[in-house]
Amino acid sequence: MPIHRHIKNVVHNYTDAERKVREATSNDPWGPSSTLMAEIADKTHNVMAFTEIMQMIWRRLNDKSKNWRHVYKALVLLEYLSKTGSDKVATQCRENIHSIETLRFSWTGRCGDSTKHEGGTSTVGVDPR
Repeated sequence: MPIHRHIKNVVHNYTDAERKVREATSNDPWGPSSTLMAEIADKTHNVMAFTEIMQMIWRRLNDKSKNWRHVYKALVLLEYLSKTGSDKVATQCRENIHSIETLRFSWTGRCGDSTKHEGGTSTVGVDPR
């Protein structure tokens, strides 16, 4: 773990569950490990840890565009938890579906084809099903 991430965890006094979610949804250019996601899924059966996990996931889903990996990985983790974690994960997702439905992906830059898309913007919604 990079030193700056460790310092943030200590300064903000994050719990073990929150640290694991932060690690799984980091800006690192690789996805969360299945081992880490399984550990988080197990923790969702503990009432206190469940609350901490879900609060951190909702926080990550609301991050700014420069931290797009936080949002993407939070969605990956949320999907995993809804399948393998506590039933309360799916319940909370239904209760907060507006937070998922309002997510938008926006990309600005070169499209890589010969059309006039340079500098264009593409926006894609998220299908919550």
